[in-house]
Amino acid sequence: MLGNFSYCNPTRLHFGEDAMAHLKQELEQYGPSVLLCYGGGSIKKNGIYDQVLAVLRECGKSVTEDPGVMPNPTVEKLYQGVQRARSCKADLILAVGGGSVCDYAKAVSVSVHCEEDPWVKYYLHFEEPTCEIVPVGCVLTMVGTGSEMNGGAVITNHGQKRKIGHVFGTEVFPKFSILNPRFTFTLPRYQMVSGIYDIFNHICEQYFSGEDDNTSDYIAEGLMRSVLHASRIAVKDPADYEARSNLMWTATWALNTLIAQGKSTDWMVHMLGQAVGAYTDATHGMTLAAVSLPYYRHILPYGLAKFRRFAVNVWNVDAAGKTDEAIAREGLTAMECWMKELGLVTNIRELGADEDMVEGLADATLLMDGGYKALNRVEIVDIFKESL
Repeated sequence: MLGNFSYCNPTRLHFGEDAMAHLKQELEQYGPSVLLCYGGGSIKKNGIYDQVLAVLRECGKSVTEDPGVMPNPTVEKLYQGVQRARSCKADLILAVGGGSVCDYAKAVSVSVHCEEDPWVKYYLHFEEPTCEIVPVGCVLTMVGTGSEMNGGAVITNHGQKRKIGHVFGTEVFPKFSILNPRFTFTLPRYQMVSGIYDIFNHICEQYFSGEDDNTSDYIAEGLMRSVLHASRIAVKDPADYEARSNLMWTATWALNTLIAQGKSTDWMVHMLGQAVGAYTDATHGMTLAAVSLPYYRHILPYGLAKFRRFAVNVWNVDAAGKTDEAIAREGLTAMECWMKELGLVTNIRELGADEDMVEGLADATLLMDGGYKALNRVEIVDIFKESL
């Protein structure tokens, strides 16, 4: 492990089939006014809404509902949520849903008492909160983002064709999160596999950086192997509790900052994918899947040793009699086969992008420099072309 770091994760997790039994004790720690955020209404169909509302009523909370949080929360929705939180003087923001709802709740939490435009302050200028932050709690219904145990909050501005994530500090992490794997069983297959790839790519983004003998890389390899094993079971039997619970737990550890310790990290796949999302409003995990292989094949020569290790330790590629580059490329081929096995999208054309968008996509891509190769604009354009 090279470098220095400080590590803290303040989120309290309650995991398992009985996780909801802890919601009452968590709610009792906050004031009477709760802003309840959720998405398109699926939680009302599957009964989760009724369960949560029953506990809120039992605790005597005054509930203001904030429904309609979309899969890629918009800046307009953020402004709406801020006004609702201000009107009810929210003491707690409770997010019930997947990563987008959790992201949205955190974005609202830092904006309620902010006197500036939160889009400008947090997403264009990347400033940190200087105001009071409303605490957030989560009841998770879809896995993938890890938003239940981190400070990330992604917001889309369709007018500016920008989709930007701000990773806030520990003061914005959810105070508690309820993780019952059974709450994920009713997800459509498309959303499930999209979340699975989001998990896997979060691990890759941290793994493909650095060259030291880093303990975080060993943990990352174990997490990736767990995703591969559980995903293959889950796509055949979505109601397999063990597989779904392992995916839920792996998603949390993939992006709760643990495996980033001692790493420079490489988030370019997310930057490329978020640009596609800003233009097409496509599902997040699918945008990542569509750009990953062209990006990784592009940077493979610059991080050859790690890609070779990835092939052998994650994909069980037989290295005997092969060059390092051949081994590394075989690993990416194995990854591509797994992605197709799951039914993931592997090109941006399927998501609604075309040649005419490529220049705009390049303009919308934020440049990162933590990986094995800092890209220039020409390379970004080439990768998007390869992704079509």
